[in-house]
Amino acid sequence: MTVTTANNARDAEARDANENIFQDARSEPRRTNNDPRANKQPQQAKRDRRDVHGWVVLDKPIGMTSTQAVAVVKRLFNAKRAGHAGTLDPLASGGLPIALGEATKTVPFVMDGRKRYRFTVCWGEERDTDDTEGRVVRTSDARPTAEAISALLPRFTGLIEQVPPQYSAIKVQGERAYDLARDGETVELAPRPVEIHHLSLVEQLDSDRSVFEAECGKGTYVRALARDIGRILGCFGHICALRRTLVGPFTESDMIPLEELEALCNRAASGEGSLADALLPVETALDDIPALAVTRADAARLHRGQAVLLRGRDAPNSSGTVYVTVAGQLLALAELGNGELIPKRVFNLTGLVASSGRNDERN
Repeated sequence: MTVTTANNARDAEARDANENIFQDARSEPRRTNNDPRANKQPQQAKRDRRDVHGWVVLDKPIGMTSTQAVAVVKRLFNAKRAGHAGTLDPLASGGLPIALGEATKTVPFVMDGRKRYRFTVCWGEERDTDDTEGRVVRTSDARPTAEAISALLPRFTGLIEQVPPQYSAIKVQGERAYDLARDGETVELAPRPVEIHHLSLVEQLDSDRSVFEAECGKGTYVRALARDIGRILGCFGHICALRRTLVGPFTESDMIPLEELEALCNRAASGEGSLADALLPVETALDDIPALAVTRADAARLHRGQAVLLRGRDAPNSSGTVYVTVAGQLLALAELGNGELIPKRVFNLTGLVASSGRNDERN
């Protein structure tokens, strides 16, 4: 596999993150051959794609962009639709949740969840990308002690103001920050509120490198954490290793390495095992949302997009977003209020789905 390096990799990845992730990662080539059989080939390939519904939590290898990872998984499953729930830099490894089929409707719930990272900061240099691929912009001979680092971390815990990296997808007067930075312009980004739930020094490898663990909310840049900690300590710093270990409901135990996934798909193609064994159910992304069971009659109305009135002593008195099930199967996302259930997203899980009991295995 060819690995894109330096700032071009981050530029490409940032562009990928702002495209519609529910589109096909690769479009079929147009045929100009006058042979009618040749003209039919792309259409046949598209028809052969399958309805696959569920989550694959890829343990993304270093050097692969998130969009490349989606394309690989989509090809392995021959799936019609796929997308990822939160970009992971090419230089990072770890959890990249990939939604297939109807699971793409639940992507926002994963993206809004907490993320956990283990990362290594190299001291003595600040770089314009805030990681190893960038150009050195500041240096220092000073090196921080473990005590000095630990004493500083409470300042970076809780709700804080963070200036995003110059190489980010944030727009500045209609232009992406990474485009302006790549063209040599000085990018001034405004601080934004982010939440750091936990930040700790895990290990001091040597005087030049420290290992941290952070659990944070949506929109947090770990690269910016390394930059800001280094500035306050007066030694400067940048990320030299990064791994994501938690994304929303998905932990390291849910991750599957690419080589293992490819082997499983090869075995399934030869009749040994099933691709369903690699999938987590669509509703795994909805762990923090209450579930509500309905009758088959009410399910039929919801499936047609019609609201349902819930009456009787067993009617819920709560309100808000719920996910609706019928006979134990996911049916819809709906809004509940004043005894009325209004469908917002209806699921059609016809096709390949996760093996029964996959969620039980996680618990």
